[in-house]
Amino acid sequence: MSGTGNILPQQKMPKLIVVAAFNRDEEGDLKPAFEPRQMQSEDAARRLAKTIESEHAGVIAWSREANPAIGEYGEPTILYRAGEVPDME
Repeated sequence: MSGTGNILPQQKMPKLIVVAAFNRDEEGDLKPAFEPRQMQSEDAARRLAKTIESEHAGVIAWSREANPAIGEYGEPTILYRAGEVPDME
């Protein structure tokens, strides 16, 4: 049994894929409808966003390369956006 099996090859950073929805409060401000949901794939994120868009003022699905262990994050890429969504920071 060799000891090389547990060395991971250099790989692309994992992707963080998220769906978030927003509703307006009594003052008319956009507020998150729920905690952002982390998704397993970009396709799943798009499907969920399209499914729930009619229930919220706005919905967005986005992804970005992320390595939270070392605090490294790439630029977000919007996968799907509908309605009113606050600016991404």
